[in-house]
Amino acid sequence: MSNTPHELAEEFPEKAALMSRLKQSNAHFAKLSEDYHAVNRAVHRAETNVEPVSAQAETEMRKQRAALKDEIWGILSKA
Repeated sequence: MSNTPHELAEEFPEKAALMSRLKQSNAHFAKLSEDYHAVNRAVHRAETNVEPVSAQAETEMRKQRAALKDEIWGILSKA
């Protein structure tokens, strides 16, 4: 299990400028990005035991993060 935050700029470094533009021009993308960061922070806090949760809750948060990342990638790959 990795305790490294999965920041979007690190996940998609070649799309950093596009992500910045989309956050400003696309409300849906901005909301997805905001939601991703919130879930990502929660996963990181759970992984590092700053805010421990059950294994099931941590798994569900990871699934939510993956789904958000997939949707974000879908937008980035079409833009």
